[in-house]
Amino acid sequence: MNERLKQLREEYAARVAQAADIEALEKYKVALLGRKGALTEILRGLSSLPIEERRTAGEAANKLRAEMEALIDAKTQELRVKALSHELTKSKVEISPLFAFPFPQGHYHPLRQTIDTICNIFRTLGFNLEVGPEIETDWYNFEALNIPKDHPARDTQDTFYIEGGNGRLLRTHTSPVQCHVMEKQQPPLRVIVPGRVFRNEATDASHSAIFHQVEGLAVDRHVTFADLKGIITLFVSRMFGSKLKLRFRPSHFQFTEPSAEVDVQCVMCGGRGCRVCKGSGWLEMLGCGMVHPNVFRAVNYDPEIYTGFAFGIGVERFAMIQYDVDDMRLFYENNLKFLRQF
Repeated sequence: MNERLKQLREEYAARVAQAADIEALEKYKVALLGRKGALTEILRGLSSLPIEERRTAGEAANKLRAEMEALIDAKTQELRVKALSHELTKSKVEISPLFAFPFPQGHYHPLRQTIDTICNIFRTLGFNLEVGPEIETDWYNFEALNIPKDHPARDTQDTFYIEGGNGRLLRTHTSPVQCHVMEKQQPPLRVIVPGRVFRNEATDASHSAIFHQVEGLAVDRHVTFADLKGIITLFVSRMFGSKLKLRFRPSHFQFTEPSAEVDVQCVMCGGRGCRVCKGSGWLEMLGCGMVHPNVFRAVNYDPEIYTGFAFGIGVERFAMIQYDVDDMRLFYENNLKFLRQF
């Protein structure tokens, strides 16, 4: 039996190596491994051998089958590559007389780069990325965030309502996403939410009707304002370096209590005052605060058990600092001379 297997190995190894095309190779495969192939017949005849020889002969035959299948597969691939190369040689096209010009390599828009940088920093701090709809309901954009109908806080966010949309609107901030997330997940949670927002306001060097925010939310037991301050300080340090001055000042947001505005020293004037910072020497970067208990109640969180903080980052303001740009409108004019700098 072993002698017969040895003969088959030598015979078909030589045939496979000398095969000129895939058709010939398939013929050899059928002759050796097909239903009526030489090796298949040997395997069928194992039952006639003595028990003590049957196992050894079976292992040798199966080893030969695996070896020949691998050899045939490798030869098949070799012949296919050879045939493809031959076909490509026959169909070669001469293109040298044709006019050609190099296409410039594209890259991400500077705002996209800034969003990615912000999100990557917070991911290293344990925050998960979430997204939400740009068209929202009044409930998620206002009421679930402790801004009931006819509340004066709505006047601070001039809203684009959709005509015939039954109260649907373009979201004025990314904060509605935190409500969607809390409805689906139980604490503890840390999420970061980038996205576009829309407000009906005049456009100038530091304001736009369409801009980008990155919302942050952390909820757990015993979360404090000190945790919020530490996270924001660490983030700004990683984003711009530890030399950039930072300040927290008291503020008011209907969905956080207590609330704060975070300013950084104006990089355009070094704090002396210019048109970008409107003479103050500071640029408003983000709003933040501890999540209001009414927001927790709207998503069925127990404010007696859980606390949390939230913040909203103005991406365009960060991009202006990061890339030393003194007018937000430059990001939207699609001027290639400007964009190629980034």
